[in-house]
Amino acid sequence: MVGRRRVALDLCGVRHTSISKLATGLSGFIAQKRRTVCVLKLSEVRLGNSDGYQHGQCWRDVYDAICQARRLIYIIGWSMFHTIHLVRDGHDDMALGDLLRRKSQEGVQVLLLVWDDPTSRRLLGIKMEGYMGTRDEETRRFFKHSSVQILLCPLSAGKRHSWVKQQETGTILTHHQKTVILDADAGNHRRKIVAFMGGLDLCGGRYDTPKHTLFRTLQTFHKEDYYNPNFAVEDARGPREPWHDLHSKIDGPEAYDVLKNFEERWLKASKRSAAKKLSKLSRSHNDSLLWINKIPDIIAIDEEIYSNDDDPERWDVQNLVCGKNVLIDMSVHTAYVNAIRGAQHFIYIENQYFLGSSFNWDSHRDVGEHKNLLLPYDHLKFPKFRTVKYSTLQVLII
Repeated sequence: MVGRRRVALDLCGVRHTSISKLATGLSGFIAQKRRTVCVLKLSEVRLGNSDGYQHGQCWRDVYDAICQARRLIYIIGWSMFHTIHLVRDGHDDMALGDLLRRKSQEGVQVLLLVWDDPTSRRLLGIKMEGYMGTRDEETRRFFKHSSVQILLCPLSAGKRHSWVKQQETGTILTHHQKTVILDADAGNHRRKIVAFMGGLDLCGGRYDTPKHTLFRTLQTFHKEDYYNPNFAVEDARGPREPWHDLHSKIDGPEAYDVLKNFEERWLKASKRSAAKKLSKLSRSHNDSLLWINKIPDIIAIDEEIYSNDDDPERWDVQNLVCGKNVLIDMSVHTAYVNAIRGAQHFIYIENQYFLGSSFNWDSHRDVGEHKNLLLPYDHLKFPKFRTVKYSTLQVLII
């Protein structure tokens, strides 16, 4: 039997909440509801021109953008639930699947590109839900007899690999892009392309607010949308596991890059689908994309206005560049390393995964003797939340 000790915390968001910790150091949380509630507020951010940044409302903004789209709605996701509600305030709370069906009936071209979980299949007449619970087959069946087109896209290792390697890749690795691309009002009776992208899939367990409530929304906002994979607790009593992730809205010339990414992925996936089954529907996938340069009211990429060099809100963004005959793109890795090495006062790293040359770290922990080590071993020790101070450099890793 593992011994337990109770630790009292007074943290904003979980004030006066008791947390049971396993004495072994591996923590399992059993939070007990108390009356005091701490309301979290997003901090005020000042822009370069001293104006205050207006925080968006991710789920409401995506919902409103879908409702206002007139030409196209393209969605890429690791998972997408047709039953999910993007708005949960009692008004305009139509489920996502019903909303997309309605928009397609209005003449909007709706295309969905969802990862094909290879474990969600029918085996000997038995329906397998799939190990990852993405509901990809359920989503496909929901839109089957509608004008919404959906492609389930597997991840393939390529023909040059063995059959075993292909099966391994398709099972372990996934498509992980999460984007919503659509047309929006640009004024003067014109339309433009905008995109939402980041870390949020339109599926179960993702809906949350900056308050990250644990108990009070179990029977309201989070009813029937409960996702607690790490700690088994009763649905009705909680606590629920909050979801924290980043999402962004892309408005301007860069949104057309996101559109281009969707078009290329759709064409590649549609060719694979047509090769598997030579049906009329499969062959028509290639013709599903709308070519915006042929739609008069949509602003073309060459009409977009770029910011001036002296604009205080202008950003310079790291571009992905791959050299000739380079099989692995290292540009993101290189940008991370350069930024970390150049830091003088603080480093803040927040990521779902943080993996490097960890298999070498046990034998190369002494940074002084091994100068080629990109990141000191001690920076990345467990537990996940750690603050390390080297000289005047503060490192925070979550």
